[in-house]
Amino acid sequence: MRAAILGAGSLGAGMGAMITNAGGKIDLIDGYKAHVEAINQNGVKVTGLMEMQARMAAYTLEDIEGMYDIVIYLAKGPNNSTYLPAILPHLHKDSVFCVLQNGLPDDDVAKYIGWDRMIGGFVLWGASLTQPGVTNVTTGGGKAVYEIGEFDGKMTPRLAAVNDLMNKGAECTMIDNLMAGRWTKINMNAPMSGLSAALGCTYGDILANDTTLTSAVQIKSEVVKVAHAMGLTLLTVMGVDFDAFELRSKDDYARTKKITQEYYTPHSAVIASMLFDLRLGRSTEIDIINGAVSAKGRELGIETPFNDEVVALVKQAQREKSVPNFDNIQNFEKLVAQAESRL
Repeated sequence: MRAAILGAGSLGAGMGAMITNAGGKIDLIDGYKAHVEAINQNGVKVTGLMEMQARMAAYTLEDIEGMYDIVIYLAKGPNNSTYLPAILPHLHKDSVFCVLQNGLPDDDVAKYIGWDRMIGGFVLWGASLTQPGVTNVTTGGGKAVYEIGEFDGKMTPRLAAVNDLMNKGAECTMIDNLMAGRWTKINMNAPMSGLSAALGCTYGDILANDTTLTSAVQIKSEVVKVAHAMGLTLLTVMGVDFDAFELRSKDDYARTKKITQEYYTPHSAVIASMLFDLRLGRSTEIDIINGAVSAKGRELGIETPFNDEVVALVKQAQREKSVPNFDNIQNFEKLVAQAESRL
């Protein structure tokens, strides 16, 4: 079995190091040439909440060789049009393509790969690339956790094969409710990642201000309402019931704010990868995270004003090649006042 991680940035490089150090064999493929060169010269160095060093083969998109039985996909959504055509000649009809991107990327990936070869999943730890070949683990409590599943909920041999690979040096679980998991991960990401990008701030800045904290739980509530309208029940992950964030009255604010504070405080220093993208003048994943909530809300007749505002601010910054700042809080002050008047 020949396996690769496609999009071997901070998470992909870290995953590759874990699999390699646990006795597995996997190649890394990435479009960042300096990163690939550093890995081939010195291996991957993992710092932060985990520490390790591992050597493995790394390839640029132009240098991929041979066919792969398993590909784990971790590139950012805006890179699909570059990464996916590059890997297609290296997939056979029975190749398994495991999509671990943020948000709801699957429809776009399927245009290239085809639903028949795809499984999906989500990542429950975080990292940032500090320099080529070096990834710093920032969240996850010192362990890498994943959940993966088939889109039809079946437990299949190919799902088990990917699970076995990803369990090397990590904790991977097969689930029968992938879309509930997808929307649970959106509930984790959309408030903090979205607001961090829209306000140019850290997660800690969001938690320290009542307007932004209130906005965060409103974003979470919108995610739950849309998921429920789809017939989904969100999951309990790491002891947190992400289905319990729906705001039905003002009395729910205290409970949801407390849970949000407890869950994200260990990650106070983190800034969203979307904010990194804006600082570098790149497109973000806003369309498949907060934008996915807004789009599905419109389709189902569910109002999502807080997600809509995040999307508008981030897209404006993308168009203008600018970086948002905390002055944008005034946009959310108005939304909070309106929302509270409706509860």
